[in-house]
Amino acid sequence: MPELHELTIHEAATSLREKTISSQELTRAILDRIQSVEPRIQAYMTLDEEIAFQMAREADRRLAAGEAHSPLCGIPLAIKDNICTLDFPTTCASKILANFRPPYDAHVTSCLRSAGAVFLGKTNQDEFAMGSSTENSGMHTTSN
Repeated sequence: MPELHELTIHEAATSLREKTISSQELTRAILDRIQSVEPRIQAYMTLDEEIAFQMAREADRRLAAGEAHSPLCGIPLAIKDNICTLDFPTTCASKILANFRPPYDAHVTSCLRSAGAVFLGKTNQDEFAMGSSTENSGMHTTSN
């Protein structure tokens, strides 16, 4: 079996439903992997373990209670920095919005939250999504 951070979403969802892993274990493995490569890659604008584990604990509760009706329940994921989230700043990779904290979730974020997905953080992009390489990020370039 591959390392937990190497599982596909389908493999991870199956393992969560079969209770061979927990969302907290999966989240820990992915966060450990991110921390090992992030200094070199710099893919994240923000990363929040506390929020991720809070969401993972809730996903584990839903899975144990049979309330997980979405295949995304318990799956850790990152959200692009141009999608509004209550939990994280949304800067659109621009210094102009460096301190912006949305007072609401975007519809897609709300749907992911309802599905029980686990938010790890926000990922880098070109400033205001004007490009595809992060070469024009207002914060830093991602090396992937």
